[in-house]
Amino acid sequence: MTKKYLALLVLATGLLSGSQYARAADPTHADQPVVPPVEAMSRLQEGNRRYTSGNQQHPHESSEERTYMATNSYENLGMTAAEAAKRRAELTKSQHPFAIVLGCADSRVPPEIAFDQGLGDLFVVREAGNVIDDHILGSIEYAVDHLAVRLIVVLGHQRCGAVKAAKETIAAKTEAPAHIQSLVTEIQPAVEATVHGDLETTVKANVKDVVQALRSSTPVLKAKVDSGELRVLGAYYSLDSGAVSFLDEK
Repeated sequence: MTKKYLALLVLATGLLSGSQYARAADPTHADQPVVPPVEAMSRLQEGNRRYTSGNQQHPHESSEERTYMATNSYENLGMTAAEAAKRRAELTKSQHPFAIVLGCADSRVPPEIAFDQGLGDLFVVREAGNVIDDHILGSIEYAVDHLAVRLIVVLGHQRCGAVKAAKETIAAKTEAPAHIQSLVTEIQPAVEATVHGDLETTVKANVKDVVQALRSSTPVLKAKVDSGELRVLGAYYSLDSGAVSFLDEK
């Protein structure tokens, strides 16, 4: 067998089984236990309670930030500067987020802060109005399939600008400028279903629509949802209080 033939054989093998090599290249880290959906949800709820009560732990953040907080605030610190530095070093090799949060792009609703989580804890994807497309789905599928995340939370919020724009645009029977119209189109089903409701009713309806879309998304998410391996929930963030409420699954 010539060297040239051997090289071609290796290349062909790689192309035929590229997905297997891609999966193998991503560390599975069997020593890291998969966090069940119930436990993941409990962590989020506990973190949000810390946030709303002013007792944030700010876990897994930089050593500089930890040092500043240790000397300038009364917050409950969850780890020392040395431990935080160790956490950053761990994350250079792999990541093990325990939940996926599909949030809105709104600057007032950062999931890591609202749930009092830190580096490597949450796999966050953000889009105005919680709109999903192939890119968003691909990111979520990666976290589910390769990082073994078992909880997806669609986090809508009070006074959502994207949903407000959709309601006003549809009510006026006009179109939003430029690419904003693409958001209006995606949110339109929720607007039409809640035509007599207020903005917050439409926000929650839109969250539930996105939850259902994720639950029925093939080929990755639906199978795991149907088997009970993966849970997808809707949630609503109050700008007034900072509290997150989980919406009825029905």
